[in-house]
Amino acid sequence: MTITLDTPVGEVVKNNFKAATLFQANRIDYCCNGHQTISEASSKAGIKAESLVGQLEEILQDNDPDTEYINNLDLADLADYIVKRHHSYVQKNIPFLKQNLDKIARVHGENHPELVEVRDHFYASAGELTMHMQKEELLLFPYVKNMEQAKKENQSRPQASFGSVSSPIAAMMVEHQNEGERFETIAQLTNNYLVPEDGCTTYEVTLKQLADFEKDLHRHIHLENNILFTRAKQLEESF
Repeated sequence: MTITLDTPVGEVVKNNFKAATLFQANRIDYCCNGHQTISEASSKAGIKAESLVGQLEEILQDNDPDTEYINNLDLADLADYIVKRHHSYVQKNIPFLKQNLDKIARVHGENHPELVEVRDHFYASAGELTMHMQKEELLLFPYVKNMEQAKKENQSRPQASFGSVSSPIAAMMVEHQNEGERFETIAQLTNNYLVPEDGCTTYEVTLKQLADFEKDLHRHIHLENNILFTRAKQLEESF
């Protein structure tokens, strides 16, 4: 794709996920705020937009097989992919992170009181994400699958208690924004997951886990906001 200063960052990642690494390194939000342009994102990040475009053009010279795979999935398979890869990741890692955050907040909290805040933010996020994923798996994703199947079979659009699919999607996107902002706060509190000199092995492991959790969350939200939700609304409009 041709990248200009007006290209939305989410569109860049949608075409080649390799761009996410560069955006992540510059704390550019490509998932919750994927609509922002390269120019806008660069200004917020305090970097030169032209330099970012140049770096992107160099990184994106080669295609990304994973991106091609994602973009070729139908909506049902994409929803299943998100559940199997990202929802399961969240569910699997929450207990370990809670345990480790409790430990380092107890051991290092006196010298690093921000750890108590980090722990509390993560506990809140864990609860919200758990409920959020349940709503997607029990309500939104099944409806999207049914709608896609109806389209394939030339049937009328299935009815839902929430009316248009745009309604639950809007709610999910607000919740995505909330969690994105919460993890931005966690990143700030930990100085972008930097381990202090007096940090123990558990401290180091925990911050690494948190950083990985945030990266996975960004990809998770990107797949929903910029791909699944967009295509679901387009599908609904096609009936």
